[in-house]
Amino acid sequence: MIEQTVDVPTKDGRTTTFIVHPERGGPHPIVLFFMDAPAIREELRDMARRLASVGYYVILPNLYYRRGVMELKDLPPLAEDKARERMFELMNSLSIPLVMDDAEALLDYASRDPAAGTGPVGTVGYCMSGRYAINFAARWPSRVGAAASIYGTQLVTDDADSPHLVASKASAELYFACAETDRWAPLETVEALDTALKGAGVRAEVEIYPGVEHGFAFPQRAVYDKASAERHWERLFALFKRNLS
Repeated sequence: MIEQTVDVPTKDGRTTTFIVHPERGGPHPIVLFFMDAPAIREELRDMARRLASVGYYVILPNLYYRRGVMELKDLPPLAEDKARERMFELMNSLSIPLVMDDAEALLDYASRDPAAGTGPVGTVGYCMSGRYAINFAARWPSRVGAAASIYGTQLVTDDADSPHLVASKASAELYFACAETDRWAPLETVEALDTALKGAGVRAEVEIYPGVEHGFAFPQRAVYDKASAERHWERLFALFKRNLS
């Protein structure tokens, strides 16, 4: 595997980005991997490595660069409630338009790397970034072949760029993995999402993972569930294989 950490120029600065792909057999289809609220960490890099190991050029950008933050562990320690408040402040500093600008800059950067493919692109977003993965598919229907939201949040809102609305603009195959117990995306929200997608004729699947909670795919979380995490990997690999090969 080839790994590198590079500063990718964007409209608002430079985002420190982890890129990993197989050493041989390229060029490899691009997958944009959008981080969750706790930011870049080795846990996410390991997940990017696993995705790359089956043949993808995986791009994992730091979305908090505008605030001068890379890894939360490097920030001054705070009491648990204050640390959580700081994390939510960082999360809320982002918006769909800002992240779409970043994603376009990342693809532009990758276009100059011979290891990166020029065909269909995949996106995957966890937690806060599920909506980013889906919105990028809607923004670039001619380029994005598959998009996945893993226990994504804010999937059904009153905003014009709510994922349940913009999904109809995507030509990609969409996949939504949802936890049965999720305070950030309760079942009524998941049901509303599924209804909207079916009503619009979107090529999408909404799957509820029974008996698990938000965050089940992260190995370092207390709520980690190995069986469900492995199923989510199987579903991701199959989704990307169908649409990016």
